[in-house]
Amino acid sequence: MKILTVLTYYRPHTSGLTIYAERLAQAFAKRGHEVTVMTTQYDPSLPLKEEMDGVKIVRVPVIARVSKGVLAPTFGLIATKLVWEHDVVQMHLPQFDAPGVAFRARLFGKPAVLTYHCDVQLPQGLFNRFVNLVVDFQNHMAGLLSNHIVTYTQDYADNSPYLSRYASKLTPILPPVQLPDATPEAISAFAETNLIRERNPVIGMAARFASEKGVEVLLDALPLILKKYPKAQVLFAGTYQNVMGEQAYSDRLMPRIHEYEIQGHWKFLGNLDPVQMAAYYPSLDVITVPSLNSTEAFGLVQIEAMMNGVPSVPSALPGVRQPVKMHNMGVVSEIGNSESLANAILEVLDHRQKYRGNPEFIKEVYAPDSVAQEYETLFESLMRKK
Repeated sequence: MKILTVLTYYRPHTSGLTIYAERLAQAFAKRGHEVTVMTTQYDPSLPLKEEMDGVKIVRVPVIARVSKGVLAPTFGLIATKLVWEHDVVQMHLPQFDAPGVAFRARLFGKPAVLTYHCDVQLPQGLFNRFVNLVVDFQNHMAGLLSNHIVTYTQDYADNSPYLSRYASKLTPILPPVQLPDATPEAISAFAETNLIRERNPVIGMAARFASEKGVEVLLDALPLILKKYPKAQVLFAGTYQNVMGEQAYSDRLMPRIHEYEIQGHWKFLGNLDPVQMAAYYPSLDVITVPSLNSTEAFGLVQIEAMMNGVPSVPSALPGVRQPVKMHNMGVVSEIGNSESLANAILEVLDHRQKYRGNPEFIKEVYAPDSVAQEYETLFESLMRKK
């Protein structure tokens, strides 16, 4: 099968969406399919064409940025050629160019499947309101033109204004999650480098430093946590400097965070590669996903942590609350409530064995090969109908 995957950002850009797309594309390739990823050349230093892990990557030149998106005038031209050459088209939403790609798929009789990752909610502001309207319109056009839509959980679908419109052509498929095995030496070296000591609980957060991620909720919860565990430490993995569209948010929170850094209660680790992340999780006692709105639909890092026996404390957002509920590995906190987050984290720290779960079972359920098989079944069904 020739599979075309289309999305705005791909590696080396790092986000939950790009990691999902990369894992699934690689799983398709390992299963013998011919996989092409069409994306944008958001960084001019990136090659227009390359092959990574058996996946062909085609990048379209960008002439300008608009909010968190890009303008790529030749996207449609290149999409026409690639859609024609492939058997099935899979698009990752949110994506401005998806309607045009879905229209080409319909025109050429190729099944088009949308993987819907999250609703878009940009920060307040007149221009961002306009961008939100445009993105909503484009997403709905893509939904109308596509043959099928995939999302992570039925919980998220039931609560999404977008997905609830397309219930008749929607299938929940859990996301692909995998990590390399970390050696005991690598785990020890990571702990030593980051000054992790026994009996000093470590709270993990792995995300971009962005307003929708709820960093300030964890920041406000720390005083309550430190009252009971005065040597507790937060390890923040992910981009935290020069995050697109988040400078004002960073400027507001950084002075308080720097105080905690000086006291040894907070450490930024920056972007970690998969090998480093595999050493990161075993060093944690709990991970938190205190996200604030529906731009977060699941929180893949929860599953990565659970695979290492680490429980999670997410906010009660639809979809995001599901991993804890499905696998009984953590406690859900109220959205945006720092006291609730602190109490949930303390509950997990006080009863760690209660929330250890079954990591081996979780690895099987979320294995990229298993997820790819579910997509294959969907693709084959749609191709038969065509």
